[in-house]
Amino acid sequence: MSISYKRIASDGIWDNNVVFAQGLALCPLLAVTSTATNGLGMGLASTAVLVMSNLLVSVIRRIVSPAVRIPVYITLIATLVTLVDMILNAWAHELYKVLGLFIALIVVNCAILGRAEAFASKNSPVPAVFDGLMMGLGFTLALVMLGGMREILGSGTLFASASLLLGKAFSFMELTIIPGYRGFLLMILPAGGFMALGFLLAGKRVLDAKLAAWALGRASGATKMAEDAA
Repeated sequence: MSISYKRIASDGIWDNNVVFAQGLALCPLLAVTSTATNGLGMGLASTAVLVMSNLLVSVIRRIVSPAVRIPVYITLIATLVTLVDMILNAWAHELYKVLGLFIALIVVNCAILGRAEAFASKNSPVPAVFDGLMMGLGFTLALVMLGGMREILGSGTLFASASLLLGKAFSFMELTIIPGYRGFLLMILPAGGFMALGFLLAGKRVLDAKLAAWALGRASGATKMAEDAA
């Protein structure tokens, strides 16, 4: 069976996005996205786990008995999450303190185990790693979009404290979008997260419908041109 990397990319980032299409990982999504910086940090940590877990599962897929594959996958994921947790604690301690318990909860992120079972266990390492990367980037995109929306409406900034949480190299990302803005507290609270997620989901549905209609119209036009030429 041939592998379409273009299809894997479109599935991971948009069509089968972990949040916008599958509705998974909503707990960390709503909990840590009070700012875009927090969302980016959680997204990158989750992406690292996704890529490495897909790689390991793909490598061992032929030697693990189907009867025990799920416990083995969970053990691998838990080991990787522990390593990521320790790395963040050592080299990005401020971000580690902000994300807190939700780093450890990556273990129970259904998207990670789901990709290990649905894709990595059935494919070779290269497409498995690419699938993990694309799914991770799609999840990161959702986290940053939600965090950015809440941060702009809540405090008028974007990627606030990026240099403190992610390192001095990220200081260029810190922006003041609305100077003198006093803030809208609701958007930073959990209720604001639910509201912002609802608007983003609705926006994706509307955009998907418009893209589908455009593609259908383009296909119909091409068919008509072919018929006229014949």
